Amino acid sequence: MYERFLKKAGCDPGVIAHCLTVAGATRAYARSSVVDRPLLEAGAMLHDLGRSETHALDHAGVGADLAAAMGCPDGVVRIVGRHLGAGLTLEESALLGLLPVDAMPERLEERIVAHADNLVKGTREITAEERWDRSVALGRKYLVRAFRLGLDLEPLRHLR
Repeated sequence: MYERFLKKAGCDPGVIAHCLTVAGATRAYARSSVVDRPLLEAGAMLHDLGRSETHALDHAGVGADLAAAMGCPDGVVRIVGRHLGAGLTLEESALLGLLPVDAMPERLEERIVAHADNLVKGTREITAEERWDRSVALGRKYLVRAFRLGLDLEPLRHLR
């Protein structure tokens, strides 16, 4: 269902394959009864919807606007708009030349998609260590926030 949605929006096959991989990675964190699984699945599959128009950093905001225009529920729109790294503060967004909005993932499902996206490079799942090595240029503040996000979520991965 979501694959067709991404194709219709104009996402290329590589983006769709990436979204499928991220959605698969989120399932390991969805065993808890507090996780809204349908929201998590929709958000994971559509998190890169904005890549139908741009592959720049602003693809999250573009994707959130597209998702809203297509009638997606607010929870999905929030996941799409807040999935970059471990989130961006209003100030960080402005410094990066993005619209000055608070794009910090708050809801559990938003946080899971951001974390799972951090652990997928293309269609390959990578370790947290590989992600941190690739992100060192983003600075200490980002690395600490991404590391803490992983620490917060990893217990969910081990639920039975």
